[in-house]
Amino acid sequence: MSSPVLLIPMTSEEGKDFLPPAVQNKLNSLSLRQVPVSLPLADPASWKSVLEKHQPKALLCAWGCPPLPDDLPVGKPDQLRYVAYLAGSVKKLVPRKLIENGLLVTNWGNAISRTISECGLLLILTAMRRSAYWNVAMHRDGAWKDGMKTVTQSLFCRSIGLHGFGAIAQEMIPLLRPFDVSISAFSPSVPDAVFQKYGVTRSTSLEHLFSQHDIVVELAPYTEKNHHIVTEKLLRSIRPGGAFINIGRGAVVDEAALIRVARDRAADLQIGLDVYENEPLPKESPLRGLPNVALLPHIAGPTKDRRQDTASFAIENLQRFLQRKPLESVITLDVYDRAT
Repeated sequence: MSSPVLLIPMTSEEGKDFLPPAVQNKLNSLSLRQVPVSLPLADPASWKSVLEKHQPKALLCAWGCPPLPDDLPVGKPDQLRYVAYLAGSVKKLVPRKLIENGLLVTNWGNAISRTISECGLLLILTAMRRSAYWNVAMHRDGAWKDGMKTVTQSLFCRSIGLHGFGAIAQEMIPLLRPFDVSISAFSPSVPDAVFQKYGVTRSTSLEHLFSQHDIVVELAPYTEKNHHIVTEKLLRSIRPGGAFINIGRGAVVDEAALIRVARDRAADLQIGLDVYENEPLPKESPLRGLPNVALLPHIAGPTKDRRQDTASFAIENLQRFLQRKPLESVITLDVYDRAT
């Protein structure tokens, strides 16, 4: 009996980043017949023919992969049954109808948590030291410090509040500990045992989290209930000299309110953002140009050198698929509908 076909459509750049030799060796150990497909296709209309020709049981792909046809036969033993997507949102790749018809789909799951948490630490330090402001001011304006009038802050011995205590927040804990900080989190759905495991105090409310900590890091998942849950009142309650960091989801924060607070508290509140309510961030956004706001273009996820982590995660899932075991980070219809 021949091994099932794993179709691997990737650009040359994706192949180098996601499947370096050590990761490729892991993939080679699986009982799968690998069929690489070089992207982009010379004729984009040939994508459906490629799928029909090779009849893959599984697909390993990333950003460059063309969308799957919504009439593609899926889910049965002799059809495409599994897509291991190496990135985040699958909406541009997989029509909802295919998941309804039984196609298994996974994304990068928690494989990117540590790189996002690393970026969170970067934005915290950037905010406290005002490095985004000084970098621009020194290049553009020839600026220099002004003795005792120059105000920067240290992360050492600060209090940090995490809104959300999932995988990314948990990865942040060992990164923050060397700074001798106290850490609290607000996440009602997370059991006490998890807080105890990481030595983190449970914050009793969002009001407490925002008003009683020097630095607040936004990590709550986006749901209908969480839409604009971070209000102007909460943002204004952050302590003077503090910082607000968002590496979670943009729409959790009332962005218009954030802009007002950023303008009003330019002297005593620093803000670091990697996510926004509308992406890409519009060129005319009032967030651009504010001296107390550090901006990143949603790049907290896997850096170029760590994209291989998501492939290693996918290979573990492919092994589970072959062994008919439950997969990690499955995109259910509910997850699909909530994805941004």
